[in-house]
Amino acid sequence: MPFNGSEGAAIDPNLAAQWTTNYREAHPGAVQSYFMGREILHTLLNQTGCEGIRFYYGLDGAVLQLVAVGANAAENDQLGSNCIVADEGAGGPPHCGQPNILNS
Repeated sequence: MPFNGSEGAAIDPNLAAQWTTNYREAHPGAVQSYFMGREILHTLLNQTGCEGIRFYYGLDGAVLQLVAVGANAAENDQLGSNCIVADEGAGGPPHCGQPNILNS
């Protein structure tokens, strides 16, 4: 089924809190989150044919990284000379904001 840009949905914050708690308990001391600013996300989304963003987990040595790439309607990553791949997000901790149900 091709992507159409409507993939994904809102979920209950308490369910999200349980999932993030599960992750923190399974990976104590690991990166818990990444923040990417709107400029890079808009740049990805504004690429011709982009229907959304696919996120990949990566490792830079032992450090978890989040890699973002646009994806088109055919469910393919947008790669090539006119496309970008994004990283350099702000990992948390330390960039987690105030304690809340998702991060503490």
